[in-house]
Amino acid sequence: MSQNLLSENVKAVILAAGKGTRMKSQKPKVLHEIFNKPLVSWVLSACENIGAFENIVIVGHKGEDVQDFINKNHPKSSCVFQREQLGTGHAVSMAKENLKDFNGLVLILNGDIPLITAESLKKFIEFHKSNKSDVTIMSAVFDNPAGYGRIVRDKESNVKEIVEQKDCTPEQNKIQEINTGTYCLDWQKVKRFFDELKNNNSQNEYYVTDIIAWANENAFKTAAYVLENSNESFGINSRPQLAEAFKIMNLRHLNKLMDEGVTIVSPENTEISPETIIGEDTVIFPHTFINGKNEIGKNCKIGPFSHLRGDCTIEDFVKIGNFVELKKSHVKSHTNISHLSYIGDTEVGANVNIGAGTITANYNSMTKAKNKTTIKNGASIGSNAVLVAPVELGENAFIAAGSVITKDVGANALGLTRSPQKEIKNYVK
Repeated sequence: MSQNLLSENVKAVILAAGKGTRMKSQKPKVLHEIFNKPLVSWVLSACENIGAFENIVIVGHKGEDVQDFINKNHPKSSCVFQREQLGTGHAVSMAKENLKDFNGLVLILNGDIPLITAESLKKFIEFHKSNKSDVTIMSAVFDNPAGYGRIVRDKESNVKEIVEQKDCTPEQNKIQEINTGTYCLDWQKVKRFFDELKNNNSQNEYYVTDIIAWANENAFKTAAYVLENSNESFGINSRPQLAEAFKIMNLRHLNKLMDEGVTIVSPENTEISPETIIGEDTVIFPHTFINGKNEIGKNCKIGPFSHLRGDCTIEDFVKIGNFVELKKSHVKSHTNISHLSYIGDTEVGANVNIGAGTITANYNSMTKAKNKTTIKNGASIGSNAVLVAPVELGENAFIAAGSVITKDVGANALGLTRSPQKEIKNYVK
């Protein structure tokens, strides 16, 4: 879903400068991962999936580490440093120079909300445009709103202001509609707010939340879009919250896969990355963990106790069985990899049988290089074979059990490296 879904130019400002003290980590909070993907990357991917690619990430604590990740994985986005953390409004103001000539909509999002979806962002922007709003806040309704800023509305339900919990009156504390920290701004109209920021609050910080009251005072139109699924606003501040977000993301994707015709035998014992596509009538058995980006075809059987580490393509009618690990491999149709095997950096043909205990030795620990194994159509590999990459097995090649293969094996040939069996009489006596 990479095509631009919006008729209007959109950029996002992602707030990712915080240290994340409660994570108890040397790593920046936004680089902590769910399914091998950092929190900030999930947020950026959601923005990119609605056509917003040239985004601005505000970095601070260990910002060079975040910047290195962004440069490598989201090359159209850029980073701006917030050297002093003086509040969310101050953070957004760091992006003013990058946006000075931009005429479009600016989304403001926190970098620690990995559950936000492109679908919700699209609805949010459509709501903003249909209401002809200048400033729209994304809100959510929580049974327990503790810790969140409250959305204060007037008698006509118009958004009056956002009040941080530490500044709330006892009456405002009872409000259940909260600020998710996500905004949509008509940038050219309201950008001067960030030149007029004030810090007259209990923390002496510059809050982006003040933009609602400012907009009302300056006769700009404000609105609040209520998020349909409040889980999408879930922010990560601690390891337990990271684990909770993982559970929510996983179950959401498992339900989507089941709705699309995939059998998940035991959802409570299965983890599948949302970046994995699976075809109809494939069965995923318990204790299977699928990480990263993968594409799995129709009528496959995966597991139990299988591990796909990412960048795998598995075509139709493939079996990946007990205690099999795959990484950066392409497996063609009607192939079986049934037991206790590791297949990495490998092209596996169709109608191949890989016996139990087969290992592709793809990593040279001296040079740190990873090499490729190629197994052509119809090949058969006996149990406990080691294929030392780089190596190629030709069509219908046969590898004897227990062999260590270090050279290419031609089509229809037998590859065999086995010492003659010896028997020493009366050895035990």
